[in-house]
Amino acid sequence: MDQATPGTLHVVATPIGNRDDISARAVQVLRSVALIAAEDTRHSRPLLAHLGVDTPLKALHEHNEDAIAQALVERLLQGEDVALISDAGTPLVSDPGYRLVRAARAAGVRVSPVPGACAAIAALSAAGLPSDRFVFEGFLPAKRGARRSRLEALAAETRTLIFYESPHRVAETLDDMRAAFGDEREAVLARELTKLFETVLGEPLAALAARVAADSDQQRGECVLLVAGCADAAEAQLAEGRRLFALLREELPPSKAARLASSISGAPRKALYGD
Repeated sequence: MDQATPGTLHVVATPIGNRDDISARAVQVLRSVALIAAEDTRHSRPLLAHLGVDTPLKALHEHNEDAIAQALVERLLQGEDVALISDAGTPLVSDPGYRLVRAARAAGVRVSPVPGACAAIAALSAAGLPSDRFVFEGFLPAKRGARRSRLEALAAETRTLIFYESPHRVAETLDDMRAAFGDEREAVLARELTKLFETVLGEPLAALAARVAADSDQQRGECVLLVAGCADAAEAQLAEGRRLFALLREELPPSKAARLASSISGAPRKALYGD
């Protein structure tokens, strides 16, 4: 008996809000595959019904991906085509799917992207911040101490920074960004993109943080935060020096930690102690 030709795993982007933001190719693929692996089948069913797609669904999320991935790869190896979708936007971008894609590729299965919406890229396109070089940081830690440490580690980054954030933490995160990046660093809150209450607010961090704190409407819905990279070379050098100093002083006396951090980063030793 001839071995079946493996099917294709299609990684399909779905709308982030407006249901019309889906390609004709994506709809055709979703209708033609044997199975759709969806992050939350309850969330995806209304969209698929709107598109006239009645393909069977299988839940694939962060809690079951390891267990489900191999079973899906077996179906792909038997010649069936499978589509992977997330709740919204492009799968694997702060969403499950990495393990399935990796397992499929390791098994020799073709993985084909069906491009479409991505909140991070949509926000960048409308933010007015430099877009030639950027870095996507996904979700910051939920706990404030860990979040501040992560932001401080990014203070010297010269590329535009893109974050996803929960609406109930967005005001607190903006305060943490002020502490890490300074009041004058340019930032943008892109909220509810492609939806009825879409807003894109761009101001220096201090002004943006105050605006969001005073307006509960800006603390609702899906949020993308973008921060301009560090534009000043001396500022970037000092930020990197302070980051190293903070790490080294956990193990070394302050004077020795400052000397090493200054030597590595080039930042003035005395400036590393802060104000």
